[in-house]
Amino acid sequence: MPETVSPSPSPADHSCWLPRHDKSPRAARRELRSFLRPHPCAELLLPTAELLVSELVTNALQHARTPRDRLIFVRFQLSPDDTLRIEVHDADSEKPTLRDSPASAETGRGLLLVHELAHSWGCDPRTGGVGKLVWCHVSPEGVAA
Repeated sequence: MPETVSPSPSPADHSCWLPRHDKSPRAARRELRSFLRPHPCAELLLPTAELLVSELVTNALQHARTPRDRLIFVRFQLSPDDTLRIEVHDADSEKPTLRDSPASAETGRGLLLVHELAHSWGCDPRTGGVGKLVWCHVSPEGVAA
């Protein structure tokens, strides 16, 4: 009988589950670096992508009204044109809102950073599950040199 071989994960797609913990933004950055390391575009994408994944995971931790034991799902996809898609899924269906925060504010600017630095971003309901996913695209062309 032939051995069944599972397809290997695409090197252009990676996902992970993170706990609702204050160390999760750091874990998300570590996962992102590990995912992008073999790609030639990594140096261009990493500074902006690390900041944005941190902001999106932090928003999920601070603003999603879900039980503490609910996990956060993070997904990275790299397209053939080297555009990186970052998705952060949480179990709260309330969409985030972009707020005006004074420059002197210490908090409340995460989504504004995503809005300003990402090529595009948005929020969609999770397919087949509760909650939402907030996504952003980071492209080499959109990264400041």
